[in-house]
Amino acid sequence: MACPKILFVAGDLSGDQHAADVARAIKTLRPDAEISAVGGPALRAVADVFLDDLVSQGVMGFWEPLKKIPHFWRVLHRVVKPAVDRVDVVVPTDFFGFNQHVARAGKAAGKKVFYLISPQVWASRPGRIQVLKKYVDRMLVLFPFEEALYKQAGVPVTFIGHPFLDRLPPADPEAPLNVEPVIGLLPGSRKGEVRRHLPLFLRTAGLLARPSRRFLLFAAPNLSDDFYDEVIGPRDRRAFPLEIVRDEKYRRRSGLDLALTCSGSATLENALLGIPMVVAYQTSWLTYEIAKRIVRVEHIAMANILAGRRLVPELIQDQATPEGLAAAAEELLQDPARRRALRRELLSLRDKLGGPGAAARAAESILSGLGKI
Repeated sequence: MACPKILFVAGDLSGDQHAADVARAIKTLRPDAEISAVGGPALRAVADVFLDDLVSQGVMGFWEPLKKIPHFWRVLHRVVKPAVDRVDVVVPTDFFGFNQHVARAGKAAGKKVFYLISPQVWASRPGRIQVLKKYVDRMLVLFPFEEALYKQAGVPVTFIGHPFLDRLPPADPEAPLNVEPVIGLLPGSRKGEVRRHLPLFLRTAGLLARPSRRFLLFAAPNLSDDFYDEVIGPRDRRAFPLEIVRDEKYRRRSGLDLALTCSGSATLENALLGIPMVVAYQTSWLTYEIAKRIVRVEHIAMANILAGRRLVPELIQDQATPEGLAAAAEELLQDPARRRALRRELLSLRDKLGGPGAAARAAESILSGLGKI
């Protein structure tokens, strides 16, 4: 049986990591598989042929990607399309604005297209399902409600579960609380997000600061200490003790009593670790005005979306002030019983996500679709 040749394309940090997990699972099933990739550091580490770093562009929102169109055009036409001709299957991962074109190129070349991680069609722009229906052989989705949406639309779909269940350590609902509260700051993984949210979180931490409280800033693996030093600045750094940590195994984060968190993947990680949190999000004025008109969900934090109600506070755009965030955080810090109950509720969300083995299920689906397993 000829070796399977597979192209992964990811454009953001979380998609890069999820795609790399699936690539490793494919290698476990078929050690002879040849993996090509456009992505970031995680795919670079696992790929046999790494073609381009798309993750470093760090774009988000509606307006920001427009400034990168020349670069994306170059990557699509000079890197991705030639690579498509050399593989058996294309695996676009999340990052719909770019990867819809990757899926189209794969279908035009007569290749199998397995789309890993659905765009948030349940939150906005449901018409994207019809675009995917034209160009995708199978969707590989992380949430059970996504499986139902695609089945209803007649799109072949496999619910693989969420990769976080393999990556995150187990969590005890009854773990003791710290005598001296430890508060985490998670301002995002893209430079733009961090520049927007970290100063806000630092001012909030200044309002929350007490001699008995410790603050940890969780650095994204793709951003340097020098970058964080530049954003923090010496004045904020001296206002209260702040430790920058890099915590790939979640050991430090698992011990948090509370987190100030930018909306995104970190909110789901926190939920599955049982960490009470206050979620904030700020973006450019234009992006926010567009989002207000097209987003159809009540919540932005995945913990709240999965629960179907507001488990954790969310403060968006103008509501996301240091005073507002500090007030919401202080309510939780002053009520250990509430934090304990919230921890139990957050950890119960693990049961909704399909159990461990997401990457292996994705790998089996891809190889089975090729007749290579």
